[in-house]
Amino acid sequence: MSPTPAKPVLVGDNDPATLRPSREEALKAVRTLLAWAGDNPDRPGLIDTPKRVVDAYGEWFDGYDADVAKELSRTFEDVQGYDDMVLLRDIEVESHCEHHMAPFLGKAYVAYIPNEKVVGISKLARVVEIFSRRLQTQETLTQLIAGAIESHLQPAGVAVLIDAEHQCMTTRGVHHRHVSTITTRFTGDFKTDAALKDRFLKLAQGR
Repeated sequence: MSPTPAKPVLVGDNDPATLRPSREEALKAVRTLLAWAGDNPDRPGLIDTPKRVVDAYGEWFDGYDADVAKELSRTFEDVQGYDDMVLLRDIEVESHCEHHMAPFLGKAYVAYIPNEKVVGISKLARVVEIFSRRLQTQETLTQLIAGAIESHLQPAGVAVLIDAEHQCMTTRGVHHRHVSTITTRFTGDFKTDAALKDRFLKLAQGR
């Protein structure tokens, strides 16, 4: 008796009609890529590779199954008059570029200015983690993080800086190592107040 096919699962924010393939289909796809690369998927060293790759993808891209709104839904309104920036530095970024599905690794620096309510600082790091575990460009990642904080906390301003190295640049193509890409996004007071923006950038750099 053949196994019952896995129920299709809708995935992706941009295309609600996208269906998630079954695990068996994913395993088969990895075997196809191994054979396309010129190796034998059935040799001892590769026989379990499809399983390992599918499990790794499940971890690397679990951001599609996470809910940013839920992470930012629990806020605290007793800020006792605090109206300066809240800044998190050196948040680990482990993501994959949508162009080559190659990793880009770096740090995120996230700040906001509370406007009546604050959120637990671990939730800000979690927002970075959720969006990082999806396929996108670094530019899009930067905007998604800022947009989520802006939308759910309605602060006086948001600032996001990401500094990352792209493996699609270091391991293929131009093969330039140790080149980092910096992207930023500023809203509200961070966008209109040059001194505030400069203070954020200096604090992000540890100065």
